[in-house]
This record gives sequence, structure tokens and C-alpha cells, in this order.
Amino acid sequence: MEAPWRQGARGRGRARPGDGLAARAGAAARPPAPRARGGACVAAAGTSGEGTGELSSQKKFDEIKKANQAAAKKLVEEQFSSSSEDDDEDAEVKQGKILAKTFTIYTSQTDGDASELERTRQYMNEAFQSGAMTCLICIASVKRNQAVWSCCGCFCIFHLVCIQKWAKDSLFLVSSPLTDDDFGKKDYPWPCPKCRFEYKRSETPSRYYCYCGKVENPALDPWLVPHSCGQICEREFKPSCGHKCLLLCHPGPCPPCPKMVTTTCHCKKAKPVPRRCSAKEWSCHLPCGRTLLCGQHTCENSCHAGDCQPCPRVSQQRCICGRQTAERLCASPQWQCDQVCGKCLPCGNHTCERVCHADPCGDCPRSGKRSCPCEKSKFTLPCTEDVPTCGDSCDKVLECGIHKCSQRCHRGPCEICRQEVEKQCRCGKHTKRMPCHKPYLCETKCTKIRDCQKHQCRRKCCSGNCPPCDQVCGRTLGCRNHKCPSGCHRGSCNPCPETVDVKCNCGKTVIKVPCGRERTIKPPKCKQLCSRPPTCHHSTQEKHYCHFGRCPPCRQSCQKTLTCGHLCPVSCHDEALVKQTGLHQSAGPWEQPSEPAFIQTALPCPPCEVPVAVECLGQHEVSSLPCHSANPYPCIRFCGRLLDCQNHTCMKECHHVTKLNSTEDEKKAGPECLQCEEECTKPRPSGCPHRCVLPCHPGDCPSCLQMLKIKCHCKLSILYIECLKLTCADLKEKELLTSCKNQCPKEAELEAFENRLKGRRKNKRRKDEVEVEQSSWQKYKNLIMLPVFGVAVVMVAWLMVYND
Repeated sequence: MEAPWRQGARGRGRARPGDGLAARAGAAARPPAPRARGGACVAAAGTSGEGTGELSSQKKFDEIKKANQAAAKKLVEEQFSSSSEDDDEDAEVKQGKILAKTFTIYTSQTDGDASELERTRQYMNEAFQSGAMTCLICIASVKRNQAVWSCCGCFCIFHLVCIQKWAKDSLFLVSSPLTDDDFGKKDYPWPCPKCRFEYKRSETPSRYYCYCGKVENPALDPWLVPHSCGQICEREFKPSCGHKCLLLCHPGPCPPCPKMVTTTCHCKKAKPVPRRCSAKEWSCHLPCGRTLLCGQHTCENSCHAGDCQPCPRVSQQRCICGRQTAERLCASPQWQCDQVCGKCLPCGNHTCERVCHADPCGDCPRSGKRSCPCEKSKFTLPCTEDVPTCGDSCDKVLECGIHKCSQRCHRGPCEICRQEVEKQCRCGKHTKRMPCHKPYLCETKCTKIRDCQKHQCRRKCCSGNCPPCDQVCGRTLGCRNHKCPSGCHRGSCNPCPETVDVKCNCGKTVIKVPCGRERTIKPPKCKQLCSRPPTCHHSTQEKHYCHFGRCPPCRQSCQKTLTCGHLCPVSCHDEALVKQTGLHQSAGPWEQPSEPAFIQTALPCPPCEVPVAVECLGQHEVSSLPCHSANPYPCIRFCGRLLDCQNHTCMKECHHVTKLNSTEDEKKAGPECLQCEEECTKPRPSGCPHRCVLPCHPGDCPSCLQMLKIKCHCKLSILYIECLKLTCADLKEKELLTSCKNQCPKEAELEAFENRLKGRRKNKRRKDEVEVEQSSWQKYKNLIMLPVFGVAVVMVAWLMVYND
């Protein structure tokens, strides 16, 4: 696994949305794997020429494979480049400019107030949003380059082809029950699929116009609202006020009229004031004062529109006949009691049987000429006598409508027809002799197809005029969620009238879409901040908008306390995406490598990189090192500490020195420093030709105790004198010490003697120096150092082998 801070430019390994398409495009563009003739595998062994040919073919195959994969990747990047967040932001900015341009003339009339434009703004936003405008007939998105038609009642937008087919089918269904002679004589309307607003046959759309209806086939302009001509709308406001819409050609209803007019209040008492034309009717809130319908009281309500309400007061009111009095609303003084009039009629024998009335009772209903029950004879009799029967046959047509009553004139209703007749059933297929008053229905079921053109009538003894199909349609609507609740019918079902709320993840932003579009439309963009709890160790997560799926990786600083005490400064790595490699082995060179698998895991904090001042082992310098490697280090300098000899410094490379005593000088050598093996090089006393017998040491050298071999003044005697005495003596003492105390020969004899000596030693160099006896260290130094040097070389070789 690879940590994210070590991935560099490779990023966090986030999968791109086009990776799957890239794999498919790469697979489609991949050349077929080479195969040997006859289906057998190509042998790996062979002559050198065959091997060279195979390598060349493999190389070409790899090059073609890389080229195809690169082309597929480029195709995917171009396809998905338009769906990036930057493009979405640019589209929002562009949409805002178009809306501002459309509303400019209107807002200039309202001093920048756009509160009345919210409904129109919603329609325009849906026109811009991909998938928000949906044709309810075909349940498909309405695109920018498609011909459309807009309903003037609900402002819903449909494809022009769909609404033409809808109107044609609707007119056919309405006029299908008509005969051929009646067809086309009446202009039957067709309804809008959504609001059922009716249009005449002549209003069936046949051409594609913009929203305001000025331009036919408006050109597609990316800087205008889709399907708009860009001109001023100029449609009349509803309700009509005499002014016209000032917006640019737009979908949806026109906003309220923004013009200023001078108008008075409803009751006409206040002075006229300038107001918006859309709100020109206003109330002064003073009492109305108009006389009510009762004619006694005035309206006490505040200034209002329309007619005054009925008088709410209560008073004692007499009924129409004047017999009863009751408390009733002043607005309804006319009322009728439930008592019969009872006044004596002009005949003097009967009373009025009408209920409470104000008009005259009239004559007695039994006065004048009256007919017998069969109405063939008339009699003039007093009102106190009943009309007798005439004795003739009744002859009234019975309920069957065919035969007449054979009884004598009688009071009351006639009897039922009992004559035996040959009756035909309603469907006309069977006959039977039976009483005329009884209906005859056979058991044969009608096999005609009803007007739905799907189901048989199946009604017993049907007359041929089959009733409409009483079954429910039940077909699945275009939304795929509901079934048609209408009765069984021909043609296409009406669009699903339901709407579905499409919500963002948090549910605070909602858009309504036609039922069935919720599966294809994108959820709305929510401007609310994501409220999910953080999944990492931080108490709060970075602010980002509401979204679906997992939250983006936390980019806050880790800030965990490391073992060194510092805080981790890298980005949060509790949920790092780490690539897993080596999980899949390719079957051959023709197989495209699969996308690497990523797992989400918590990675440990990286080593601390905080710079820390660290002193080298020999305390020569202080350098800033990363905290995780902040340990004393050897610098390139020599140790430089003063050795025990107090004359030389340690020439070993910078190393650790153990302090045996805290009070010791920091510049003094320690046990790890080299031991001085040099000879003493301190200056000797004047006249002493010997070296110090000790190795390099601190302090003064010891007194020289060696014997000097010198000749006396006369050069005849050899004297042995201690070096210390000779070097410390003054001139007089030196004269005495170098004297042999014998008689000095003449100078001539001395010269002759010397000449003889020269002849004897003519091939030898004459030595006049004083012979010095060697010390024990000088004699045995080589014998001691040789073994020590050999042992050191062996130890160094052993250490090198051990470290490797």
C-alpha cells in the first residue's frame, strides 16, 4: 500500500466517472489476439529467425494497444468534460445573466423590485434545467432544439408532434359516436392534457412559434431562454388592464402589470393616489356607509370591493299572511309560516287550503263545469256535490301505450294491461305470447364490442345500443407508477396527473416533476451545508454543500499528537484511498490491464518533518534536521579535541565523546579519541643534541642524562660528559669540562698528526660529530609497532565484514 503523501502527482487515486466507458472503448478498439493457423498455439521454441519475428510482432502489438487505450481515454475525457463542477458553475453564471437581461425592462419600471417575478422565474429556471421540462404526453424531456407548444391555461410545454396527435385522437374519440352525415358539422373541442382547458378544432397547432407567438421557428440562441425569440413579449396582462407585458419572450404566465396609475379606493371617499396597475384596487379602511338592501341600515364594514354583505341585524318580522311574528335577519324580511290559509272561499262552503300567502285566495276549485273521471261528459253541479260517473267505457290508454282501459268510467287509476300478445324480446331474436304488461327479456347475451373496442357487451337481451364500457381501463400509464383510473376507452390514456417531489439528500430543496421523471432527472442542487457527522477523528468536517454518496475526503490538517510531541501537519488520512496492486495477473499481452482496486483505510501519520536544531556528535556545529531523524550526527570535520599529550588534537572524524566528569573541559579528549603515538617534538635545551626519551607528553621534558662523547681542546683525548652538565654550564664551566687536564701538544704536531689520519681514511668520510648512544624506545620501536599495526588492520577488516 502507498501512502497519499508519497503519491505525488498521482493524486489520491480517485476513480473518474468515465473509467468504465474507457474500459469499454478500449475493449472495442482492442485488436484481436494473434492465433496460429488451425487453432493451435504458436510454439515458443524455434529457429532464431522465428524468434526475431515474434518479438517484432509483439512490439507492434504493444504499440497498437497503447495507441488504442490512449484514444479511448481521450474520448472519455472529452465526453465527460462538460459534466464537471466548473462547467456547472459557468452555466449558472450564464443563466443568471440571461434572466437579468430578460427582466431588465420590467425591473426598470419597479425600481429594481423583482418580488412579483418569482413564478415566472421558476418557469424560466425549469427551461434551463436539464430534464425539468417534460412532455406529459410522451414522458420525455423537452430539448432546446425541438418544436414545442405551450398551453395558454396552465403554460405546460409539450412537443408539437405530441400535441398534434393528442388533439387528433381527442377529436376522433369525441366524434366517433356520430354518424357519417353528422361528422364534421359541429366544431368539437379538444382539451389540454394537463389542465383540460378546451381548444377549438381550428386552434390545433400546426406550426412552431416562440412563447409570445411573434416568430415562427425561433432560432436556437445560447444567450436566450430556450424557445424564445428575444423580443419583448407584449402579451396582454390577465386580467386585462390595457397594458402589455414588458419582459422578453418568456415561458409561463406574465407577471403583474408594473405600470403606475392614479386610482381611488373602493368606496370612492379617499383622494386618488398613484399605485401599481396590478394593485390599483385598494381600501381606505374607513366605514363603507352604503345603504343596505333592507333600506334601513348602512354598511358598517371597512371599505371593500364588490357588493355589501346582507344586513346582519335582527328584527321582529311578520310572515306573509301576517298571522305570526318572529325574530329574523333584517336582510330577509319576507318569510312564510307553515299554517294553512283557512279563509272562506266565495262559495261559502269551502275554505282556502293554500299555505301562508299574500295574494287573494281565488274562486272555489269545485265551482263551474266539471268532467267525469273518463272526461267524456261534463256536468254543472253545486260545489257541495261530487261529479257522478257517466257509465261509458273508460278508454284511457294504459301504461303499455297500446291498449285502452275496457272498464266503465271509474274513479282512480286504471288497472294494468292483461291482454295476451305476441311479444318480441328486446334484442329481436325471440318471440313469446305473454301478458302485455310484462316485459320480455331473453337470456341471450350480446356479443357486440363496446365503444372501447376491447370488451363485449355481455348484457342480456341487448337492444343493440350497447352502453359505454363500465370496466376500468387499468393500463399502466407512461409514468410506469400508476394505472389509468378512467373507464375503458380507445386511444392513448391521459397523462398521469400526479407529480413527484425530487429532493436533495437532506430534503430541504425540492422540485416537483411529472410522475415518472423522478428516475431520470437529476436531484436539485441544494445550497444547504452538509449536516453529516465527520467520519474521521475531527470534531467537525469541512463545509460543503448537501450531496448524495460519500462525503469528499477530509482535507483538514491531521493535527494528531505524534510521539515526539509535535502535531501532524499533513492532510487527514483516516480514510485514505490506497491502491492495491498485483491482485490480478494478465492472461496475455492482448488483455487490457484492469483498473487498480482501491481500498479505504486509515494510514499512520508520516514521520515528523518539523525542523529541530541538532548538534553533531563532536559538538562542532548545530543543524536543522527533520524531527524523526533528529539524532546527533557525525559532521565531516576532524574531532579536534586536545589529546592527553596536550600537544596534538584528535584527527579522528567527528565522533561521540563520553564525559567521565561533568566538570571536565568540553574540548578535552575522551576515551573514544585517538591516543597520541607521536614522538616528543618539544625543543631541547640549547646545545642538547638528543631527543626526548619519552613519547609525546604534557609538560616539560625530563633532564637529559645521556653522556656526550667529545674531544678535548687538544683533540687528543676523548671525554664522556653528561649532556645536562654541559648544556647547563656557562662558558667557564664548559672550558673546564672540555679540558682533558693534560699538556696541550703543539699546533704543528697536531697538524701533522691530522694529515696522517686523513691519508689513512681517504675513502671514508671523516666524522667529527659526537656519537650519541640510542635510547631503548628508539632501539625497539619498530619491533613494537609492526605487530600493533597488523592487529589493527585485522580488526578493521572484521568490522567491515560484520557491518555488511
